[in-house]
Amino acid sequence: MPAFQRERWCTPDGDFIDVDFLQHDQRAHDASTATSARPLLVLFHGLEGSSSSHYAQAFASWAWQQNIDLAIPHFRGCSGELNLAPRAYHSGDHEEIDWILKRLSRRQSPAVPVVAAGVSLGGNALMRWAGEQGSHAAHTVKAVASICAPLDLAASGQAIGQGFNRQVYTRMFLRSMKPKAMAKWQQYPGLFDAKRLQASQDLYAFDNVFTAPLHGFVDTQDYWAQASAQPLLSEIQIPALALNAQNDPFIPASSLPTAPQVSRHVTLWQPLHGGHVGFPSGPPRAHLAEMPQAVGGWLMERVTHG
Repeated sequence: MPAFQRERWCTPDGDFIDVDFLQHDQRAHDASTATSARPLLVLFHGLEGSSSSHYAQAFASWAWQQNIDLAIPHFRGCSGELNLAPRAYHSGDHEEIDWILKRLSRRQSPAVPVVAAGVSLGGNALMRWAGEQGSHAAHTVKAVASICAPLDLAASGQAIGQGFNRQVYTRMFLRSMKPKAMAKWQQYPGLFDAKRLQASQDLYAFDNVFTAPLHGFVDTQDYWAQASAQPLLSEIQIPALALNAQNDPFIPASSLPTAPQVSRHVTLWQPLHGGHVGFPSGPPRAHLAEMPQAVGGWLMERVTHG
């Protein structure tokens, strides 16, 4: 089974993030100085995800088999240890994406390509980064891909706050998000209204109290509007893949981008089925491998053929 080696990076604001690197052999090595001729895939996880998430493990298996290097940065608060700064992470955190990708790119040989993929929240942040960077993105990565990303955050926020999604998935997310937020309040008493946060019953209310104000947004509506990648898909100037299943319970099919809304560099894959980061096909163990094979294969084709 693929193994990871963790590296801790100090951030410019005095905090830290943890990055897990796939080991292609079992001998310990210093990931910060190791060089490799293998292409590097950077994978950004989704809401409350990590390198232990099922999709991250599936990408690790694929990268191992293909002899490709893999780095999985953890957004703040997602590596298992409470971070130091008052900030956390959010769906449009393209500044953090930029710092991570540029640091990883600098440590690679100029001849060794870097590509990036993001799952769900991480996919929106990555595509937002690509749109913000425009032609400059090519100096850092060869191609990017988003997987089941809520590119229209308002539409997805409404979908996850209703019906079955609200009763099951919203509660699941809040069970981990609320304790993390309260731990942050213990670090910084008065950082937000703790009573309002404890009373929040959906992500809209949680974001209104915690995510939006902590990251410079007026409220949830402002956060969703400013952080969404969809308005900037027309500005992307590197090969980019946006994979979204039309039956994703979190992302209404009517909100998915269309060809006229994106630049000529953006490829849209919108299969009828696949759910949210699922894409089942065949036996359970087999279906986990199909999505990394398809997305990873697409990215490697951009490396080989441009």
